This record gives sequence, C-alpha cells and structure tokens, in this order.
Amino acid sequence: MEYIPAKNIVTRTKGTAWFGTEYNMNIYKGCSHGCIYCDSRSDCYRIEDFDRVRAKENALAVIRDNLSRKMKKGVVGTGAMSDPYNPFEKELQLTRHALEIIRTHGFGVAIATKSPLITRDIDVLNDIRKRSPVIVKMTITTADDALCKKIEPHVPVSSERFQAIKELSDHGIYCGILLMPILPFINDTQENILEIVRRGKENGAGFIYPCFGVTLRDKQREYFYDQLDQHFPTIKQKYMLEFGNQYNCSSPNAKALYANFTKECNRLSMLYKMSDIISRYKIEQRDTQLTFI
Repeated sequence: MEYIPAKNIVTRTKGTAWFGTEYNMNIYKGCSHGCIYCDSRSDCYRIEDFDRVRAKENALAVIRDNLSRKMKKGVVGTGAMSDPYNPFEKELQLTRHALEIIRTHGFGVAIATKSPLITRDIDVLNDIRKRSPVIVKMTITTADDALCKKIEPHVPVSSERFQAIKELSDHGIYCGILLMPILPFINDTQENILEIVRRGKENGAGFIYPCFGVTLRDKQREYFYDQLDQHFPTIKQKYMLEFGNQYNCSSPNAKALYANFTKECNRLSMLYKMSDIISRYKIEQRDTQLTFI
C-alpha cells in the first residue's frame, strides 16, 4: 500500500442537503472497483492513476485531531470519492478504526459503499447509533449479477450487496439503496428498477434514493466510451447522438421510470425523497436517545 500525505481528512461540507451530513471524510484515494461510469475519474478531481488505491498517511491520527477540534457535533459522510470498504480495508482496517474514533468523539456517520465488508463493522456502527445518527447507503444499479459484472467488474455482485443490506437491517442499522447511476440504454428498464425496489424491501432496506441517468465529462467520458465499445457494441453511438457533450445524461425513459418507481415505493412503504430519509434516520436517533434517559 502506498501512503500519501494529508493535513486534514475530516472537512466541513458545503451544506447538509446530501443525506444530512455536516462533514466529509476520505481515508483512501483512488478506487479498484473498476466501475465503468465512475465520475471520480474526471479531471477536476485530479486523481492520477485512479484505479490504484492509496491511503492517507497517519490517517487515524489526523482524523482524531480533526474531530477533537470540531466545535459542533454532526454526521461524518464517507464514500463519496473512494469506497471506504475497498479490498485493502479488510487487512488495513483504517475505516473500522476511524469509526471507532468517530464513536469516541460522539459524531454520527453516513456511509456509502458497494461492499458487503461493511457488515464486519456492525458492532461499531451499533455503538455509534446509541448516541448519534447512523445511515448506510449501499449502491446497487442492477438486479442482474451478470450485468453487474460488466459495469462494476471488481465489486461484489448485486445479490451479495442485497444480502449485506439484510444483515445490517437485521442488526438494527438503518440502511437502504443508492439507485445510481442508471445508464441510458443499458439498465434503464422498468423491470430492472422495480426488481431492485422489491428486492430492497425483501432484504430490509428502509429507503431507496434514485437518479435515472449518468453524468459524463472529459476523462471519465473517454473511459466510459471505451468500456461501452468493449462490452456494449453500438451503444456509444446512441450516447453521442442523444447527448453529445452534455454533462447530465438522463435516461430517455426517466419520466416513466420515476413514475413507476414512486408508485412501487409507495406501495411497499419505501422512502425515496431525500428530506424524508434524512428525517427518518435523524429523528429515529433522537427517539432512541430519549429511551436511554
């Protein structure tokens, strides 16, 4: 593992609109998942050799110092730029130890991941939620494991992620699904969307937050198009004709997909609006705290 210097790791977010987080934390840089659509490949993030995972030097000491200086408690989000449960985490346990530090300092946590490895840390997450909000967002883009292997080649397949949601939920962790991105002409079908909603419900997901499209720019677009040529011949031409150089590439079926998605979520009592998801996990935490008084 290569280590890179970092003066700060836990930083203030610009707002709390994204799952109610007040702080952001990235212990690792780069990602080995190989997802063909990853926005973090974009030039603006300045991550060279993106597929090579590196860890922040003295990460735990820096995190401990950062949190001790925060005047206001809040929820620390992680997983925005690099999955905190990449394969190296199994041995290094940097994310686990960071959660222990978050627990000690009385902060909450919001984790985005594609890895069932998160279930290893159920004990720490349950300790954190005794005092502070906890939410886990498992990214699932397709219900088809075969398709998953094409668009997310080095990640545990979707069926394993559904099982991780069940395990988390069975242990009292509030978790759900990030249904994004949905790739036009690839996984933007009603069958795929509704199957993910239903399997989410069956496995104890409390919410599912969608985005019926994908963002594309510069280096990321180049990589994405190269992967389309390898795995989905002729699809690149559809993207070029439909979207040109657009950044936001919404599915042509987005309106119909959203209508059917919300109908099914309402039928199954699954939350899908950001404000409702934030309220649920933060209010539930407040109510839990009251039971300890």
